[in-house]
Amino acid sequence: MDTDLLLSPHSITPMYEQIIAQVVAKVMAGEWKAGAPLPSIRELAAGSRVSVITVKRAYLELERSGVIVTRQGKGSFVAESLDATQMLAAQEFQSQLAGLLEAARKLGLDRRQVLDRVEQALSDEPDKPLIDPDGRKPR
Repeated sequence: MDTDLLLSPHSITPMYEQIIAQVVAKVMAGEWKAGAPLPSIRELAAGSRVSVITVKRAYLELERSGVIVTRQGKGSFVAESLDATQMLAAQEFQSQLAGLLEAARKLGLDRRQVLDRVEQALSDEPDKPLIDPDGRKPR
């Protein structure tokens, strides 16, 4: 498991949110499999050069959202549930959709123009499902 996270102290995004975003991205991409152990809070803090409190806050948020589970005395692990992965994918979709709509507003596109462009983009894609029946992205 690649535990390297690229955190920027110069970003306007708080460090704990950067950790959350990167862990979520690794889980969604399948780099971190269900049940896989995460680095300990101390290990990640030392490796990322952030405080233990920052990593602990990120882990608590990840646990609340169902991405990871923490077992007393054992450590933190990627959640076993595919529901968590599906939830993350749905959240990412909503976030991307909001970005699309904001860009459309900036361009002055109306509802029909946005729908036409989405339909065109979908028709340009080969006829394959956007998601496999097991809930994973096609490779």
